[in-house]
Amino acid sequence: MTESQTFDILVVGGGMVGSALALGLSRQGWRVALVEGSEGRKLLQAPAAAQGVEDFEPRVSAISAASQRLLEQLGVWGEITAGRHCPYQTMTVWDGDGTGRIQFEAAELQARSLGTIIENRHIVRGLFAALADSDVELFDGVKVTGWWQDDARAQGPRGITLEDGHVLAAHLVVAADGAHSRLRQWVGLPTREWDYDQQAIVCTVRTVQSHRFTAWQRFSPTGPLAFLPLLPENGDEHYCSIVWSQDTEEARRLMALDDSAFAGELERAIERELGAVESVSRRLAFPLRQRHAKDYVAPGFALVGDAAHTIHPLAGQGANLGYGDVRALLDELSRARKAGLGAADEFVLARYQRRRKGENLTMMAAMEGFKQLFARDELPLRWLRNTGMRWLNQLGPVKNRIAAEAMGLD
Repeated sequence: MTESQTFDILVVGGGMVGSALALGLSRQGWRVALVEGSEGRKLLQAPAAAQGVEDFEPRVSAISAASQRLLEQLGVWGEITAGRHCPYQTMTVWDGDGTGRIQFEAAELQARSLGTIIENRHIVRGLFAALADSDVELFDGVKVTGWWQDDARAQGPRGITLEDGHVLAAHLVVAADGAHSRLRQWVGLPTREWDYDQQAIVCTVRTVQSHRFTAWQRFSPTGPLAFLPLLPENGDEHYCSIVWSQDTEEARRLMALDDSAFAGELERAIERELGAVESVSRRLAFPLRQRHAKDYVAPGFALVGDAAHTIHPLAGQGANLGYGDVRALLDELSRARKAGLGAADEFVLARYQRRRKGENLTMMAAMEGFKQLFARDELPLRWLRNTGMRWLNQLGPVKNRIAAEAMGLD
């Protein structure tokens, strides 16, 4: 077995959230290790220019202004946006079974954009490029096989074992290893969770009409459909990323269609707002489940991102909630370092949990409420949501305040 290595902080999971956290902690002066099961260094090679729908990654994120500020502070935003990205100035949301419609405009908020649509791999590539020039010790392409701790005290040693024989110890271990976090399970942090009985279908399409730098979202009783604008290197404004959440049986039916029939279903579902769908990439579908850890911390241990919470994709807030966790934990650990406290100080971790748990639960409850409201087809509820959407669309200050909160502009 390889000799043990000890760090101040060990981050497990090198996706968008974990890699950002590791980079930020290193910049504060902590001795940090990052463990990622895939070969992250392969991401440093930029993908080829997009020539069609198959050249885009199906998984994208709508990065808010608050998340952009974090990435700017880490010095990676320029590298990320050197690749494909699409700022959007408008968001249009409507009820497919009614007349209610809301439109948000960046100009009304004195903002350049409402957010930026970026393929996930471009975000991770930009972060790994910065990690390569940092003091973070990277263990990539190797899987975690176990968790250990000598005792349950906050200051006691703890760590992980890797499949290649490495034993890594740290004062604080942070799990950023996703919704099915093995570390969360090994440490024994329970979750509250339920199945939506829905699947999200993701793919890339090209439409006859320009997306007009607008994010489109139509609600129906069986689930929301989002068309998120993409912008390839040649500036073609006809590509969109699709996130179509549907009841499980309906999702299976849609996935079984050939590309032409699926494109026809998309055109009808979006009410031909962008004209005909010319081409469709390979489709992926994954089950939707809401999950929230009852506690984000344990002695010498913390959860961030999807390891702590997963949310319905209808508002595109998953990555932004994860980056909210990163901001809060970086802030608390910076204060701890300046005060001469250890990374695993119980009061430091407790403050992190207090800051994030309430905010994440509020967002999750709001998304659940939206989903339930649009899933119901009773006439009084349909009247209520359509009247409410029309009313809100006319109240500029209230509508803009909601948008500013979601973007992190407050």
